[in-house]
Amino acid sequence: MSEDESSKTKIVHPLRSGQITIPAEFRRELGITERSVFQVTLAGGELRIRPVEVRERRPGFPWLREAYELFAPVREEAVERGYTEEEIDEAIDRALTAVRARHG
Repeated sequence: MSEDESSKTKIVHPLRSGQITIPAEFRRELGITERSVFQVTLAGGELRIRPVEVRERRPGFPWLREAYELFAPVREEAVERGYTEEEIDEAIDRALTAVRARHG
């Protein structure tokens, strides 16, 4: 069966805030509820909306908490020197990305 034969199309209007209503028939077929979460993608001039499953996070690693606590004084010093928490987090993210690239 081709995509055209299996696809369904509805015309909807956005609300002033940009919200749209997913037709009830589509929500039922996809099992969408008020607790559903979606991935929204803009590609090739199309807006694609796909329900995704959110899994519970596992508890963190104890060594990670310990490392965070070890670096707390360094973070405090960086804040005292005028760096924002966001700048510190971005620097940490860049460092982690570099390490992962080398060991990935």
